[in-house]
Amino acid sequence: MGRTITVAVTGLHRGDNPQPGAAVARSLRRALPDVRIVALSYDPLESALYSRDLDRVDSTYLMPYPGKGPDHLCARIAYVHGRERLDILIPCLDSELSNFIEIQPDLERQGIAIMLPSRDAFERRAKDHLSDFCEQHGLPAPRTLVVNDASQLTQCANEIGYPLYIKGKFYEAWLVYTAVELFEKFDSLVRTWGLPVLVQEALIGEEFDVLGLADAAGGIVGQCAIRKLLRTATGKGFGGIVVKDPEIDRKSRLIIKELGWRGPFEIEFLKTPGRPHVLFEINPRFPAWVDFPSQIGCNLPLRLVDMLLGRPPTTLEVCDAGQMFIRHSIDLVGDMAELAKLSVDGEYPDGTLAPMAEVGK
Repeated sequence: MGRTITVAVTGLHRGDNPQPGAAVARSLRRALPDVRIVALSYDPLESALYSRDLDRVDSTYLMPYPGKGPDHLCARIAYVHGRERLDILIPCLDSELSNFIEIQPDLERQGIAIMLPSRDAFERRAKDHLSDFCEQHGLPAPRTLVVNDASQLTQCANEIGYPLYIKGKFYEAWLVYTAVELFEKFDSLVRTWGLPVLVQEALIGEEFDVLGLADAAGGIVGQCAIRKLLRTATGKGFGGIVVKDPEIDRKSRLIIKELGWRGPFEIEFLKTPGRPHVLFEINPRFPAWVDFPSQIGCNLPLRLVDMLLGRPPTTLEVCDAGQMFIRHSIDLVGDMAELAKLSVDGEYPDGTLAPMAEVGK
């Protein structure tokens, strides 16, 4: 297929709160065995850095945390690009997307292809603006209040009523039943993700997710819809089954069109008895289960690579209702010396950490 393609990905943790980057790497290696995967990691303990499976990486570089801002990110990627000659960059974490949108023109000038939503679309789908978007377009949504100060918490909770969800602006959602729990989780979310924090009506029902890829015109190139079968304590899907639901498809097309979305997305719906599908969240990246449809003929990361490189588009199969996935956890073997080297040097350009030949020495 020509020269080797080098793709940088972020979000490589596959533990109890899995990130999408490793699943993106697996999807690409299924179709492009010679692809070179460069890990852009915020933590030397991100688990896929130690994998030797399809999600293995060819080199690793530690990145400045998103809170450092776009200038630090741009400088670090310029350094990595100078070492690796990146063709494509696929960001996989909500918290970093704002910075990547800011530096996208600079990345493209360097020859690094990336596909991101516009700043306007990114902000309109954010958790603290989602209720406004839903109201404008007649989409049911859980009642949500934005909290910018702890003094607002009690009033907002009384308006919503217990039990309720308290959510971070990027990640984490906790179902709380008392004021004590509410303030404990508020403090934790602010320390981790900052303000604002959201207080949201707790709707009970079945959860549905739509994974997709949108073109620059706001059309959906391909998608896969699932109902969650297994969830972690934080609501992450650990098992799902493909569904065919015309209402979910219709609402997904409407959302992507109205946002003028481009690039990967995940739309989360909740179905409660006697009510239409409620729009829960719109995430601006591939979800952690993106490798599931890749295994059944709908490889959206590969199609993204095609779009970014101007190649003939890969055929995307329709995911048949009833096909399912269950996440599987394993132990990975590493070496403390390699972890130390990455932590001190900030990079490990020599392949997967602790190569198999060195384990047990």
